[in-house]
Amino acid sequence: MAAKKTRHVCVLLPDKQHLDCTVGVKARGREVWTSILRQLGVGDLQVFALAVLRDNEYIFVDLDERLTKYFCKRWTRESPMVPYILFLRIKFYVESGLLLMSSRVQQLYYAELRQKLLLSQSHHEEALFFLLAALALQAEVGDHRETNDEDFHHYFLPEDYFPSWLIKRRGRDYVLQNVGLLHAELRGEASSRAVLRFIREANRLQDAALTLYRMRQEINGIHQILLDFSWNDIDSLTFQGSKFEIVSSASLCIPKLVYHSPSAFHSKHILMHIRDSHRLHFSTREAAIYVQHLEDMEAGCCYRESYICDTTALKQRLQNILSSMSDCSAAEEDEGTPSEAKLWMDEEFVDDPADVPWLAEVLFGVSVDGPLVLTSSCWAAVTAEMKQVLWRRAGEAASVD
Repeated sequence: MAAKKTRHVCVLLPDKQHLDCTVGVKARGREVWTSILRQLGVGDLQVFALAVLRDNEYIFVDLDERLTKYFCKRWTRESPMVPYILFLRIKFYVESGLLLMSSRVQQLYYAELRQKLLLSQSHHEEALFFLLAALALQAEVGDHRETNDEDFHHYFLPEDYFPSWLIKRRGRDYVLQNVGLLHAELRGEASSRAVLRFIREANRLQDAALTLYRMRQEINGIHQILLDFSWNDIDSLTFQGSKFEIVSSASLCIPKLVYHSPSAFHSKHILMHIRDSHRLHFSTREAAIYVQHLEDMEAGCCYRESYICDTTALKQRLQNILSSMSDCSAAEEDEGTPSEAKLWMDEEFVDDPADVPWLAEVLFGVSVDGPLVLTSSCWAAVTAEMKQVLWRRAGEAASVD
C-alpha cells in the first residue's frame, strides 16, 4: 500500500545526466524542485524550470500545481515503479553568463545551448558556428594539441559541434581543419571563460537563445515566423481558448496578430511564460547593463595586453562609460525614478520588478549557492559599489600605461 502512494520521478538534465527522486501521489512540482536543488548542491537554479514533454513541445511546470495535472491519468493508474520523466530546461535566457552566479548553473546553461546549436537553422551565420565550436572545445578539452596526419580526423567529431547542414555543405575535412586553427588561437584561455564567451556569442544566433512554441496564424495555415517584437512594441497579449492575440501599435500594417495554439492549456501556458519573462527582463536590466560595462572593459584590457594599442583611447572609452553612468544617476535623482512600463496580460498588470539578488554576489563574492536576499534599501549601495569597481578597474588600466 505504501508503494502505491509514491511515484518515481526522473529528471533529465541538459548535460545528459539524470536525477531521481520519490514523491507522493499528491505531490506538487515544488517537492521535485527541492529534491533537485539538494542533489545538485545549489540554492537556486535561477533561469531553469522543470518541464514535461507534451505533443513534442516542452511545457513548464508550475511548482505550486500537483504533478497529476501534467501527467493526467497516468499518474494515478500506472505502476508506481514506472518512472515519470521531467526535464530541466532553460525558461529564461540571459545576455551574459555572469548573471548566472553558480558555476553549476552556468555549466547546465552552456550544455543546453550546446545541444540547441546542433539544431540551429541559421544558415547565414557559418563563421559564428566555427567560433562557437572552438570555444566549446576549449571549454571541454582545454588547449589545442598538435596532431599528426594519422589521427587528425579523430581530433573531434564535427557532428557533436555543428548542425548537419553545415557539415554537408562544407565537408568534414574543411570543418576539422578550420576549427583546429581557431581552437589553437584560444590557447591559455580558462575553461570557465570559454563557457562565458560561448554563452555570449550564442545569443547572436537567431534560433538558439529562445523558446519556440508551435502556433498557426490560421486554423489551416502554415508554420512561420512573421514579426519580432520588443517589449515596448507590445500593447497587450490575450487568449480565449486556443486563440492567442498580440496587439502592437508599432506594427502599422498588422496592428493585431491572431494565432491558434494546440489548446487553451497551451495558450495559457504561453501567456504565463511571456509574463514571467517580462518580469525577469525588467528586474535584471540594470544588472545586465553593469555586467555589459564590465565585459566591455575586460575586453579592452585583453586587447591592451595582446596588442600595441592607443592607451589614451582606452582610458577615454572607460571614462565615457563612467560619465554616462553618472549622467543617468543624476537624471534619476533630478527627475525621480521612472515608473516601470506595464504590460497588460490576461486582464492583469505585470507586477513591479523584484529586487535583483545576483548583482551583490558579483560585487561582494558571497556564496553563489546559498540563498541571497537583497532588499530595496540595499540597491543604491550596490549600484554605488559597482561604480567603484568600474573606477578601480579604470585606474588599473591606466597604471598599465
